[in-house]
Amino acid sequence: MSRQDTRLVALALGIALSGAAFAADWQALPDTAPAPADNPTTPAKVELGQMLYHDARLSQNGTLSCASCHSVMGGGVDNRPTSIGVGNQHGGRNAPTVWNAAFHATQFWDGRAPSLEEQAKGPIANPIEMGMPDVQAAVDRVRAIPGYKPYFDKAFGTGDTVTVDNLAKAIAAYERTLITPNSPYDRFVKGDKAALSAQQQRGMEQFAAIGCTACHSGAAFNGPQPAPGKSVFQKFPLFADGNPYIAKYKLTDDQGRYDVTKNDADRHMWRVPTLRNIAWTAPYFHNGEVKTLSEAVRVMAKSQLNRELDDATVGDIVAFLDALSGPFPKQEMPQLPPAPTAMLE
Repeated sequence: MSRQDTRLVALALGIALSGAAFAADWQALPDTAPAPADNPTTPAKVELGQMLYHDARLSQNGTLSCASCHSVMGGGVDNRPTSIGVGNQHGGRNAPTVWNAAFHATQFWDGRAPSLEEQAKGPIANPIEMGMPDVQAAVDRVRAIPGYKPYFDKAFGTGDTVTVDNLAKAIAAYERTLITPNSPYDRFVKGDKAALSAQQQRGMEQFAAIGCTACHSGAAFNGPQPAPGKSVFQKFPLFADGNPYIAKYKLTDDQGRYDVTKNDADRHMWRVPTLRNIAWTAPYFHNGEVKTLSEAVRVMAKSQLNRELDDATVGDIVAFLDALSGPFPKQEMPQLPPAPTAMLE
């Protein structure tokens, strides 16, 4: 929906939003996620991808799957400050939600993966996540499970279909179905006056007026997405002087994107996260140090806008953020192919 369309909807509904609120281009989330030309979404890929996403045999000790840290039975996260990997190791960053990840131009907090396909490979071979020596080792294990081959053939044709790239493509195809349109916010910007409460409408106006939309814009509230493989990065925190949250929540201990690029300009630069379903994804920030959404709003206001918000404003914004939670598509757990006897020895 364009800014002009949004203004017309607001006028038709009698919504008294300020001019500052119209600085935001309020967009509803699309009903389908974009897919790359070399990996169109098909039911066969989605079926296979869901199986692989939930199969702990892709991990070194057979105890962790993608769903262990990104549970689709909840908010797409594990609700821990940082996730627990093989050998009870803790990762260094909070697990981002898988819900609506398809709308990010790049993946991971530091944007190091240009696509969902590349992201799917990362945790498998990470020594403190799923712990396989490399992704090929995981594929070899899948290849040793005869029941998987028909699903790969159905998704990718005949021949040598059980490959690293096809495993990643299937998982990515499944993840592109994990989207949550039709939230109260979406219904509101499409014209349903009753979709948001009065407090949520105030929060929507405050969200724009104080400057949150400078970063959290677009349909997924994750900033403009210029092109696949590119992303919007923002320095966090921007305001350090007199900011008590920096030490309290260790906000600058992690160097952010700098750890990937080794470019000084990328110190403390982060991909802008989505705010969709944020009420489900506590604790917050890259290190999971902030436990509540109201505190996260205060931290962001001080750290990015140099603003201290009163309790009423915080409450209104939190109410608006609650309205960004859409209905989750029904998930039925897949039946995984049985392991051969040799794998059990």
